[in-house]
Amino acid sequence: MRLDKYLKVTRLIKRRTVANEACDAGKILANGKAARASYDVKVGDVLEIQLGARPLKVKVLQVTEYATKENAAENYTVIE
Repeated sequence: MRLDKYLKVTRLIKRRTVANEACDAGKILANGKAARASYDVKVGDVLEIQLGARPLKVKVLQVTEYATKENAAENYTVIE
């Protein structure tokens, strides 16, 4: 799944266009490297999101095409 879509489906970022712009600006890191919006997210990847005042570091547990509000957080675990 594309990185921008993953961020939206898991509700880490509210809109896909915002996720796409954050990737273009270099604010999203995948496994320590700047990631493009087209990056293919895989289980085990570590994503660092540097938006706003508090940076967020998460590990991908599963990749699903759709997620409800209740189970969106089951796709990742917060590291820091």
